[in-house]
Amino acid sequence: MMQALKARLEQDFADALLDAELNRDEVTLIVAAEQLTQVCRRLRDEHGFEQLMDLCGVDYADYGGSSWETKQSTEFGFSRAVDGLGHSEPVAEGYRFAVVYHLLSIQHNQRIRLKVRLDAETPIIDTVTDIWNSADWYEREAFDMFGILFDGHRDLRRILTDYGFVGHPFRKDFPLIGNVEMRYDPDKKRVVYEPVSIEPRTLVPKVIRDDNRYWQEEED
Repeated sequence: MMQALKARLEQDFADALLDAELNRDEVTLIVAAEQLTQVCRRLRDEHGFEQLMDLCGVDYADYGGSSWETKQSTEFGFSRAVDGLGHSEPVAEGYRFAVVYHLLSIQHNQRIRLKVRLDAETPIIDTVTDIWNSADWYEREAFDMFGILFDGHRDLRRILTDYGFVGHPFRKDFPLIGNVEMRYDPDKKRVVYEPVSIEPRTLVPKVIRDDNRYWQEEED
């Protein structure tokens, strides 16, 4: 069924697709950014994908980077954490960010995924709020967390962080400890911002030391 859906969509959107994938019975369409709204509108009106289930941003900076390779691990970077999927998507050169759209057709009981690659320097894409109302808060979240701009969105404000927040916390280059920390000051009777009081630390070990559980076996 999904193979037939993939073939039909590839034929109908041949001029707008950069690629199409079928993995684990899920269809993913890689769409050219300038064709996004046209493709989305046709998917809703002609193919019955009337519901936008989710929209999220992706930051591919350092994707599969060698810093994740430790002494006795594999050489596949992040993919070793999902061993068995049989799929490791290469990142197109010059495209650091992506926006992913999850669509549902209730009448056909089908789901598909759209993916649009965005420029590393100016991640901007047209809004789809005039196609699916549910995109409103999803796009605001992607803007807040990743700094992705949605052209034409009527109210593109932060939605999860504070109004004075600096940076975008889901970007790979955002410091894990943050830029400032906040607390309630009982004397001032308000929330105050202060310099970060903790130090960053490496969460992934650079060296995997010998396990002492096996020392006895080696001596024997």
